[in-house]
Amino acid sequence: MLSVVVLAAGQGTRMHSILPKVLHPIGGRAMLGHVLDAARALHPDALYVVHGHDGARLRAALPEPDIRWVEQATPLGTGHALQQALPAIADEHHILVLCGDVPLVRMQTLQRLRQTAGENVGLLSVVLADPSGYGRIVRDASGQVEAIVEERDASAAQRAIQEVNTGILCLPAAGVRGWLNEVRRNNAQGEHYLTDVIALAREHGVAVCPLVTSDPIEVQGVNDRAQLALVERAHQQREAHRLMRAGVSLMDPARFDVRGRLVCGIDVTIDVNCIFKGEVEIADGVSIGPNCCIRDSRIGANARIASHCDIEGAIIEAESQVGPFARLRPGTRMAAGAKIGNFVETKNAAIGIGSKVNHLSYIGDTELGSGVNVGAGTITCNYDGANKHRTVIEDDAFIGSGTQLVAPVRIGRGATIGAGSTIRRDAPADELTLSGTLQKTLAGWRRPKKKPKPEG
Repeated sequence: MLSVVVLAAGQGTRMHSILPKVLHPIGGRAMLGHVLDAARALHPDALYVVHGHDGARLRAALPEPDIRWVEQATPLGTGHALQQALPAIADEHHILVLCGDVPLVRMQTLQRLRQTAGENVGLLSVVLADPSGYGRIVRDASGQVEAIVEERDASAAQRAIQEVNTGILCLPAAGVRGWLNEVRRNNAQGEHYLTDVIALAREHGVAVCPLVTSDPIEVQGVNDRAQLALVERAHQQREAHRLMRAGVSLMDPARFDVRGRLVCGIDVTIDVNCIFKGEVEIADGVSIGPNCCIRDSRIGANARIASHCDIEGAIIEAESQVGPFARLRPGTRMAAGAKIGNFVETKNAAIGIGSKVNHLSYIGDTELGSGVNVGAGTITCNYDGANKHRTVIEDDAFIGSGTQLVAPVRIGRGATIGAGSTIRRDAPADELTLSGTLQKTLAGWRRPKKKPKPEG
């Protein structure tokens, strides 16, 4: 039986932030979220998070039903933090202790630690060239772990030790319950150190089984903004190598960011400085130019996204083309072979099969049929100052440059709209429609106002 306890009560003062430390993002997800993902992969019987005064913010950020939240009202150290969760954990459980600010630990490493520990105490350590700031792993003459000594309490000889504590432990619940009762606060920080249970386990005849990780970045903690940036880069390198192994070409893996979840098919090419946020799916053969930002979107096979495009909440079907310098806002749907060109903005717009909006246009709250050509500088005037209205452009219509389509309006199948027209009424199918009235002012006209929202 396994209980996972994540220690997340640290105040994170060195972050100099109003945001709780463990909520600072790595790859677009809170650090604590990454730790919980690794823990869940082990299929534990129970999952606990020990928090401090910021519990409400943690719960709001991670409203996941399997988390059992435990408060450490007074910060008396890591041993005291674990004690807050112990009353709910049965003696037959093993407890895997994780740190909410160590977000890159892998499930495979945690599984190996559990196997190494067996029914005893498991300890994950790492050897560092510069061990400053970490608790040292003290071993006896035969190489067995005797204790963990925090740096502030270490002797000069102990500070020379390069093997350090990662904070990740595997402990028998029955044993640690008693050992923590023996822990005293006679140390430099006046706290109940969880690390003191290592020496106590040895005193009670329980073996301490260390596992030394060969990857220091996996157990890198985050205490300040510099360490946050270091861990962010390491996470992005992991993502880059995952994608390249799956058949994606990254022009420069060091200039690439996934801030969410990115799923790619094969033969995808991604140029430099692209950012992917939220949930993004990219099918086979897609090419994405440099300096694009894509969020919560789906891109179909062999589509081409040119440079400097901003795409959010869009569905782009196969063989479509976007950009350069295009902005696709939420609700944009491009059918197969459609094209949105440079300096075009769309929102809540369906672009039909093979239709083109090539230059300098705004297409909002619009439905384009297939084979439509929209000339440069066309605007769908969808907002009257209070309400949105819809424009429908049927198959094979041709919209001349500099046209304003004042919604609600429908352009018939095969219709042609002359350049520079302002269309306020439906245009018939297969006919040329023009507008060109003399300028005039309507006295007494008032702009529409929004309807007040109902109270309650």
